[in-house]
Amino acid sequence: MPVRRLFLVAAILGLAAMAAAADDPIVGVWNLNLAKSRYSPGPTPQRQTMKFEPAGGDALKLTSDTVFPDGRATHAGYTARFDGKENPVHDNPDADTSAMRRIDAYTTETTWKKDGKVTITSRRSVSKDGKTLTITQKGTNGRGRPVDNVTVWDRQ
Repeated sequence: MPVRRLFLVAAILGLAAMAAAADDPIVGVWNLNLAKSRYSPGPTPQRQTMKFEPAGGDALKLTSDTVFPDGRATHAGYTARFDGKENPVHDNPDADTSAMRRIDAYTTETTWKKDGKVTITSRRSVSKDGKTLTITQKGTNGRGRPVDNVTVWDRQ
């Protein structure tokens, strides 16, 4: 009987964690608002879309599609939990790992690393009405140039 009870408790906790990730205000599709965004050093993309979705437990999956000024397109992404542990990142010239932590219900912070060295710290904040996402990035990109970006995203 105790084993069944333990299994039931574990199942309930797992469902609660999944529900929490689904209720996260960042979950959804976001389009870059170029008019409200600032890139330093650049380049500023022609367009970019990000999709955040629950990935089991308290994890989030991010996929990002970007078209750069030269027409080159990239598809990047990662899956991570808000536990501060490093997770692999794919197709990102500035990082090969990311570690996320939650600051509050609307704000998260991600630390990006390349070859074990911190490159960029990124803070994501969703507006209280859930319609706008603002991302502030500071650090050094994969080419060694300082990064000071503020990007604004509209919920699709």
